[in-house]
Amino acid sequence: MHGPPLAGWLLVALCAASGSYCLLRMRGEPPGRVRRAAGAEALMGWGMAVMAVPAAALDPRPWGPSLLAAVFAVAAVRALLPAARGGGRALGHHLHHAVGALAMVYMALAMAVGAPAGGGHAGHMAQGRAPGGVPLLTGVLLVYFAVYVVWSATRLAPAGAYGGTEGLAGSRRPELADACRLSMGIGMLAMLVTL
Repeated sequence: MHGPPLAGWLLVALCAASGSYCLLRMRGEPPGRVRRAAGAEALMGWGMAVMAVPAAALDPRPWGPSLLAAVFAVAAVRALLPAARGGGRALGHHLHHAVGALAMVYMALAMAVGAPAGGGHAGHMAQGRAPGGVPLLTGVLLVYFAVYVVWSATRLAPAGAYGGTEGLAGSRRPELADACRLSMGIGMLAMLVTL
């Protein structure tokens, strides 16, 4: 991704911390839907951390973007298969994972056709452009993740309603899972802005 190296390293730290927390949460869950969702979120967090590493420190081309695109394409398919069978909240959660994974595929492909190492601006992949020069698909993803971030933040507002932490292991505190999703949404927004 493009942008100042400090911002890139801060994004790496945010995404790696979110991915690590999701791994811990996954480990503490019995096999099932919640554990798979935590695993998908861990993959997303660590994938975002890898993508956010400043190009000056690590230029992943030529193989990195293709590998990331393949991994997240598989993740999108894995999210869409249960979404076709499920309903209700599970459906929305699976669709969100699919949108996130497809956004990662889009960003990985943008990295592959980006500027040569050492500077410049990335090539844009979307055919249409919004009035300000932002590729249309990037703009749609920015709007989606901005809405998701606001929605996630509203879920954190009544955190006091959960009561104390009696009987809740650190990995099972619902407000921490919501905070993790919020931070990954913010990270996705930052990555899309610097695309």
